[in-house]
Amino acid sequence: MLLKTLQTFETPSIESLLNLWAQRYIPDSSFIALLKDPLNYNSLIEANSPEGRAITVTKLTDNVLNLNSQMAWLQTKTLHNYIPNVLDLNEARRITQFATRVYRKLLQIYQKQSLSLALRTAQQSEAAGFFAPHSFISFISFDKSALTQISYELEPILLVFQEQLLASRDWRALGFMTTQLKFTNKLILSYLTPIEQVLLGSYLKFIEEQVSMPWQRICTAAGTHKLGSSALSLVEQMISVAEEIAQTVHHRLIQLFPNYQSRSGCLTDPDVAHSSIRDLNMFQSYLWLSVLEQSLVPVEQELVNLCKMVLKAIEVKWEIAEISIQLLVDEVLKRLTPEHQAILLPYTQALQQIFLKVGYQLRN
Repeated sequence: MLLKTLQTFETPSIESLLNLWAQRYIPDSSFIALLKDPLNYNSLIEANSPEGRAITVTKLTDNVLNLNSQMAWLQTKTLHNYIPNVLDLNEARRITQFATRVYRKLLQIYQKQSLSLALRTAQQSEAAGFFAPHSFISFISFDKSALTQISYELEPILLVFQEQLLASRDWRALGFMTTQLKFTNKLILSYLTPIEQVLLGSYLKFIEEQVSMPWQRICTAAGTHKLGSSALSLVEQMISVAEEIAQTVHHRLIQLFPNYQSRSGCLTDPDVAHSSIRDLNMFQSYLWLSVLEQSLVPVEQELVNLCKMVLKAIEVKWEIAEISIQLLVDEVLKRLTPEHQAILLPYTQALQQIFLKVGYQLRN
């Protein structure tokens, strides 16, 4: 499954991957645009203070969280047509209850982390003597220690739920949960101001990725490689541009299939684009896990099963997955040196063959 406990010690290799993982949650360029207005700078200081984060958390009370979970459950049900024909109603309700527990815990962490972040932001402002939006990004983003803390505190809840998934052996439950978290994140953000959305958005992105991408396992697998080794340097290089690669491939898919539509909508629809880019990141994460573990078992036993379930549910043709993998492989390989290409080729070729084989089985 996706989640495994992180090692209690850090090697230089693990620390390097943790830092790269944390960089995934740096606010995007829209944050810089937002802070070009000095009034928004003051709003940032206020919203990022202990009192400000407490106000944000108060907005998302238990009633709001429960409402969001129920609304997200209804949207997920409509999208996937899961209930009652595909996924057991009681299991879907259990997933909804689990999601609410996760968000309650996440908000506790969000509020608890505010003091140090707010003080650091204020100190940076005072030291700089002027307003510099770019300098503030790192002060509202996860660093390695914050990321490790969030992972550690959320781990018990996530592992308990994983035990339920293992017991049911039903990959559809994971797909249902992933989709529900996406909808819940969107609904939660609708209650917040733009500044609050920036501050809480990284936490919400972290939750969604935790149940779909094996980042913790990638970091742990890095511990078996020496810092500076060819395999590790390859993964470090590609993780740092994973989001850019995913967006490039998604744009290419739009060019190839401008009129393609699944149950969830067109490729240009914001929600579909969000899911597509997340999935392309997920494909990459499993590729890097395979390289570091020197094994394709995660792809064969996890990624393929998840794709088969999700694509069928939202009525996406398997050929789209095959083409997505091909485009992704091409985009990754063209960014690598010949030495790194030689390391990666056995894994990319195997990945493509696995998806082609499944496609053949599905069509025959």
